[in-house]
Amino acid sequence: MHKTIIAHRGMSSLAPENTLAAFSLCKEHGVKWFECDVDILQDGTLVISHDDTLDRCTDKSGRLCDITRNDLESIDAGSWFGDAFTGERIPTLQQLICLANDQQLNLNIEIKSLPAGAELSQLLISNLISELQALNSARELIVSSFNHQVLAEFKRRSPNTSVACLFESHTLGHDWQTIIEYCRADYIHPQNEGLTKEMVREFKDSGIKVNVWTVNDLARANELFNWGVDGICTDIAQQFPSKYRM
Repeated sequence: MHKTIIAHRGMSSLAPENTLAAFSLCKEHGVKWFECDVDILQDGTLVISHDDTLDRCTDKSGRLCDITRNDLESIDAGSWFGDAFTGERIPTLQQLICLANDQQLNLNIEIKSLPAGAELSQLLISNLISELQALNSARELIVSSFNHQVLAEFKRRSPNTSVACLFESHTLGHDWQTIIEYCRADYIHPQNEGLTKEMVREFKDSGIKVNVWTVNDLARANELFNWGVDGICTDIAQQFPSKYRM
């Protein structure tokens, strides 16, 4: 990847985040990559959701790990964003993969760090590896996580999949390269805030690829690209010049 724009949770300034509506808008705007979040329901179904609760982005309240696939049809994940999206559902990973195959989109899938325990995390990894087999081989894929222990386990079980270590500014310490090596990561995904030219140079000199999140300022994105970062994750992919989107 070189000077690539990644639509954060899909085209999340144009449609409700992490919905098929948001991901479908990528192709329309010439955006080839999107980022999304994968979580797990009580029955093992993998769904696309940033939060582990329903409260912020649906018309319901409660934890994802307390519902099943059968509950999804009664949950509205779009009307909070706008009337045009009333009835939009929380997508399953299976539905997302079908969309990516059909629209020839590339994926950055973030594994969420689960509060419900290690057993469910192991099931999420198992089901993710299984369902990714349906992804067309022409599609590019990065699997990322803030939970580096979970990411290392995913990489151990899926060694041919590119993975990325996510860092918030306050967790990005001098041991970053040790963490990268433990996870056998191909990418580092640092937070935009506090990122310096010297840090980017250090990452690149180590041979790691760099995608920065979440950048919603075009001048800052240009600066980062001039520093040598490979990709920008953004909520406003449609506002970037076409040279980054085609």
